[in-house]
Amino acid sequence: MKKWDKKFQYDVKEGILQGQGARKLGEDICFTIAVPDGKDCSLLLYKKGKEEVEISIPMEGSVRYGDLRSLKVEQLPAEKYEYNYLIDGQIVTDPYAGHVAGRECFGEPVKEGGLRGRIVSETYDWQGDGPLLIPYEEGIVYAAHVRGFTRHASSRVKAKGTFAGMQEKIPYLKELGINQLELMPVYEFSELASMESSERMKYAPLGPAESRVNYWGYTPQAYYFAPKAAYAATGDPVREFKDLVRELHRNGIEVILEFYFPKGTRASLILDCVRYWVMEYHIDGIHINRDGSPVEALAQDPLLSHTKIFSESFALDEIYEEKAVPAFRNLAEYNDGFMLAARRFLKGDEGQLADFTWRARRSPSRHGVINYMASHNGFTLMDLVSYDEKHNEANGEDNRDGTDFNYSWNCGEEGPSRRKRLLQLRSRQLRNAFVLLLLSQGTPLLYAGDERGNSQSGNNNAWCQDNELSWIQWKTGKLESGILEYVKSLIAFRKAHPIFHQSRELRMMDYLSCGCPDVSYHGRRAWFGDFENYSRSVGVLYAGDYMEKDSQGKGGDDYFYIAYNMHWMPHETALPALPGERTWRTALDTGREGITGIYPEGQEPVLEEQRMVTVPERTILVLIGK
Repeated sequence: MKKWDKKFQYDVKEGILQGQGARKLGEDICFTIAVPDGKDCSLLLYKKGKEEVEISIPMEGSVRYGDLRSLKVEQLPAEKYEYNYLIDGQIVTDPYAGHVAGRECFGEPVKEGGLRGRIVSETYDWQGDGPLLIPYEEGIVYAAHVRGFTRHASSRVKAKGTFAGMQEKIPYLKELGINQLELMPVYEFSELASMESSERMKYAPLGPAESRVNYWGYTPQAYYFAPKAAYAATGDPVREFKDLVRELHRNGIEVILEFYFPKGTRASLILDCVRYWVMEYHIDGIHINRDGSPVEALAQDPLLSHTKIFSESFALDEIYEEKAVPAFRNLAEYNDGFMLAARRFLKGDEGQLADFTWRARRSPSRHGVINYMASHNGFTLMDLVSYDEKHNEANGEDNRDGTDFNYSWNCGEEGPSRRKRLLQLRSRQLRNAFVLLLLSQGTPLLYAGDERGNSQSGNNNAWCQDNELSWIQWKTGKLESGILEYVKSLIAFRKAHPIFHQSRELRMMDYLSCGCPDVSYHGRRAWFGDFENYSRSVGVLYAGDYMEKDSQGKGGDDYFYIAYNMHWMPHETALPALPGERTWRTALDTGREGITGIYPEGQEPVLEEQRMVTVPERTILVLIGK
């Protein structure tokens, strides 16, 4: 190949096929793109900041293998140029671009041809950073939207709504007890595209959506290899996101990224994308939709064997040999099962006890389980106890969008209230919800803002709400502080007692011959759980003898008994006899008013009655045997 213009001083040569995109090879830049047979393609180079094309370089004479075409521009200064392709007369931005320019302001329209690829050439000093490899049983996940997390003025960060703003909040996450951060789409997407084109949206808007902002980022119009420019305060999303990952890792927090791939997305692009983020950005895991994604292929990729993969389900027999158990559990089931069972149990519906207790003890040997009570798609936890019905009028769809099945209860009055008894009941239901989540086996996931009582005014489908309705409001009133302190204490309580996050699934058997099973269920009679359809209460005994001790005798755990009563009436539950000289004491009482309802270690009061306990209505008691 040759120079295509005398004014262009850089030689053009045949490229080297080493993957798609623009890659720096020594002092040269190699451009590779897939172009189907019968279509013309030219590389368009622009001087950074200039609208006109400096040079158009036809790719007909470039290296070709299959549909891939590749050329190399020697000595091209990457920092001075941007690029696109012209394919059959249409300007196309490289789908493999590692940095996309032109969409730096969130929600502002981009004129045709206004997007351009930038060449990522700068090396980054990771300072010895690497994956944290936190086991699922040790994980506490926090799901957040980068922009919404700090966009509100009350966040008090300098770089609001950005990667840098999230980095400013790392001390908050660490103090809360979080060690895994899941982020909604952070790659470059079109926030002005209609959600009607997204097959992931089960309850898509029914009317025209062209004028609304796609705040969430689930859209087929995406550049999956490029961090979102509008989420960067510095103008350099690549470096700013790497800084965020490195600082999160320094503070013991993993990074999980959510990707949405619509049906029809090439499997090769998906595989390339995930590998790229793992290698280039050191992410610890992905959350990926099963519908339209090659989940099993990702699970079998040797490069990703230590990368966490969240999805709705997996065909495990296609991934592992018969009865084979992976040395490192990197797969995790992420679906609504726990949420629906826990919400209905919390609400007091009939017939939910068996399903909830099964889900609360799940921790399969082949994969993890992600449990959550709320997510972006549905009510927040505060709205779960404040609204009977969705209130999505602000979305402009006459309240027709969003699911009608929230399994919520407003505790007696729809929306905000000043009634003291009602507010106390809502507060108790919130405390119950956090116990259901954080004292179950598996990996708990908190939706950002729930730990502060964040509300979306009953909107359960805030996909187009880039405003105070969906942004976290960092209030520090008595209510918000009380909920926050409670969640902090409960997370610390879970971490202090490994019996609530075991590495193996509970068997409901006495396989150590210590006198009782690892977990057992109790009703009005000890050892006999009341699982009738009408039952809304149960006692669950966790035997501390099943927690392993080291050679010095350290480790292990106490006996615990969780007495759940989601009925609107008090219930008596029998207490099994404890081995040795132990006695039952109250460690946690969700009906106890105050900041946390959790008693400090060593100050748990002894129960007066050791054979039976009365659990007030809509209350959970956690007893410790000492």
